[in-house]
Amino acid sequence: MNFVLRIPDYYKKEIESLKGEVSMNQFIVNALAEKIASMRTVAYLEERAQRGSKEHALDVLNKVAAREPLEEDRL
Repeated sequence: MNFVLRIPDYYKKEIESLKGEVSMNQFIVNALAEKIASMRTVAYLEERAQRGSKEHALDVLNKVAAREPLEEDRL
């Protein structure tokens, strides 16, 4: 699919400074793909949150043994 995209000058300059060796078209396509993936991820996590329950999460956490953290896990 091809279509004309009007990009404000301030975005064009920003894209040109960030895009590196790729074409402006490829940069915009990649940015669009990232935005779509981000929005789908948010929708997925919101849907999963609706199915979850606080009680179930606490039950899972309560199964963890109470002990001191490993040395490599200490802050």
